[in-house]
Amino acid sequence: MVAKTILIADGGSTKTDWSVVSGNRETERIRTRGINPFFQTEEEISAEIRDNLIPQIRPYDAIEAVYFYGAGCAFPEKNEILRRSVMHYLPVSVEVGSDLLAAARALCGHHPGIACILGTGSNSCLYDGKEIVRNISPLGFILGDEGSGAVLGKLLVGDVLKNQLPAALQKAFFAESGLTPAVIMEKVYKQPFPNRFLASLSPFLLRHMEEPTVYNLVGDSFRAFFARNVMQYGCRDHPVHLVGSIAWYYQDILKEVAREFGLRLGTIVQSPVQGLIRYHGESEN
Repeated sequence: MVAKTILIADGGSTKTDWSVVSGNRETERIRTRGINPFFQTEEEISAEIRDNLIPQIRPYDAIEAVYFYGAGCAFPEKNEILRRSVMHYLPVSVEVGSDLLAAARALCGHHPGIACILGTGSNSCLYDGKEIVRNISPLGFILGDEGSGAVLGKLLVGDVLKNQLPAALQKAFFAESGLTPAVIMEKVYKQPFPNRFLASLSPFLLRHMEEPTVYNLVGDSFRAFFARNVMQYGCRDHPVHLVGSIAWYYQDILKEVAREFGLRLGTIVQSPVQGLIRYHGESEN
């Protein structure tokens, strides 16, 4: 039997990874800019697919189905915008699901568990092995998204601008980032995608984790993530799995905080792509 060729997309606010998969093997990986129907119009999404995806797929007419998982894909009307944008250039079956469903399928496969995202934003759910059965709304980086890159960046610049960090650390922040208070305010309040900008500042924290103020800032944000989200799922009965750059790079302190809550952490990966390839490879064959 000839293996079916599918396209799996892991779409985030910052970047989108597209994997061409034949059977259970990835044959090609393509990266485009972030695609989020919550913030972008159908025309903007279509232009990104036309200009930066289609020219890189060879041959693109071999694709038989598309599975797009992404931030902002939790509402039917938004999913339809994305589905139409893809089908305009790839007229095949297109399934659009949330980045949270991607995390659950990639991390848990066909088994129950708690799946979490800690990347530019954060999210979590209880998954029964087939579908998401409970989700505490993340609320975005203004009202929620505890533990995310955007919130870590927000807490960092707030402390920098309000003189809550040691003077040497404040000086290091401005030297390493090349930013000024005026530029920070402009990027946060007047330019598009402030969440991306704020998340781009979080690596500064990772480089200075030996500083007690930084360590406490990060730890407190992870505590808020577990307390305000994960602990509502009856997590004593299920492992807690995590995906995302923040989960991956900060996993040492993440594990320490999880132990404070008596949580049993399972898989921690930077990207859901390999898990999704495995999940769809099993489903398609």
